[in-house]
Amino acid sequence: MTPAAAASGAAGETVALAEGVHVTTLPSGLRVATERMPHVRSATVGWWVDVGSRDEDAGLAGATHFLEHLLFKGTQRRSAREIAEAFDAIGGDSNAFTTKEHTCFLARVLDRHVDEAIAILADMIGGARCAPEDVEAERRVILEELRQHEDLPDELCHSLWCGAHFDGHPLGREVLGTFDTVGRVSRDAIADWYARQYVPGNLVVAAAGNVAHDQVVEAVAQALGGAAGRPAPARPREAPTQPGPRRAVVQHKPIEQAHVVLGGPGLPRHDERRWAAAVLDVALGGSMASRLFQEVRERRGLAYAVGSEQQQHRDAGIFDVYAATAPERLEELLAAVRGELDAVRRDGLGREELERAKASLAGGVVMGLEDTGSRMARLGRALLAGQPFRTLDEVLARIDAVDADAVGEATEAVLGGPYTLAVGGPVDEDAADDLAAWCAA
Repeated sequence: MTPAAAASGAAGETVALAEGVHVTTLPSGLRVATERMPHVRSATVGWWVDVGSRDEDAGLAGATHFLEHLLFKGTQRRSAREIAEAFDAIGGDSNAFTTKEHTCFLARVLDRHVDEAIAILADMIGGARCAPEDVEAERRVILEELRQHEDLPDELCHSLWCGAHFDGHPLGREVLGTFDTVGRVSRDAIADWYARQYVPGNLVVAAAGNVAHDQVVEAVAQALGGAAGRPAPARPREAPTQPGPRRAVVQHKPIEQAHVVLGGPGLPRHDERRWAAAVLDVALGGSMASRLFQEVRERRGLAYAVGSEQQQHRDAGIFDVYAATAPERLEELLAAVRGELDAVRRDGLGREELERAKASLAGGVVMGLEDTGSRMARLGRALLAGQPFRTLDEVLARIDAVDADAVGEATEAVLGGPYTLAVGGPVDEDAADDLAAWCAA
């Protein structure tokens, strides 16, 4: 959306993106964005860092996620226990997450405690100790997290698929890193990564709820204590190349089910076809009325869990289908999934099916934005990605504008291949060649 207004002052330049939505750029380069929701009595505050696992060198894989843990371990002013107690003292919930392209630290609090939440998070962001003893303690925790990841076959299969699909590109790496990189990364390497990435020019603070923009800006400015402006570090992100020949990868695990991820290239975040791809996703595997749910689960009884998803990055995307079944039914499952993909690519969506998928997507968007956390996340992600902020009405209008031609174009883009297949479970790894041939058929 085109900025509606702008103003300058000692605190920086403020731009109104929509009614109740403002962004201020502080002299340090840090951006503060708020969305006012006066009908609630709470707010969610997020400090976003424009760094994710794709920005790491291979030898540092997992360092960004490692830092996410370490920022809760203590600062120059607070111990890990004192950080936890500070959030409890204001009745707040705190959390953090790392993705392939950004990191976020957030807290949901009563509206009267927004300033305190900002101050605690600012202390974590700007004053992390990265003490050697904390690094070693958290190293053990993350290694246990990796073991837990290995024990969750659906997550493991998705990681296996990403590694095969992106084939050596950083987007294919697991956000957690590997047992090897997490086990040997040094405290100094992590501290150096922190010093380079956690600078004002690389940060966005987003808040949504019963907040006043000027008050949030003032709280952030005070929490920073006049921190000198430092620009975002150089970010030589390279777009992944188009996947090569259709491939399959199999990892044997002695479990009950064969877990399957089948998919291919999706659409990047800025691609306008993503609205039609979202409608396709709902129709194909995003609801109980979807083709995959009805065919794979309801009609054939092949799987308990089945569905599709799309993920969008700045310069790439993925579109995939996940399901799990008994190993002796793997071939039937693959045939059923492939049959639905081929059918929708060949015939498109019917008129009623298209309208039903659009209504389902619109309903999910509206209900998904009825809490302060989702509003905050939408605002923070848009700023980091350099995307225009769109009001809910604008989003719904784009969904409503999707027609059969748009879905057909998106379908060819995301289901035109090449496909990558990952299978994890009680399946012979020698089957990979036969499965690769099946992908190419």
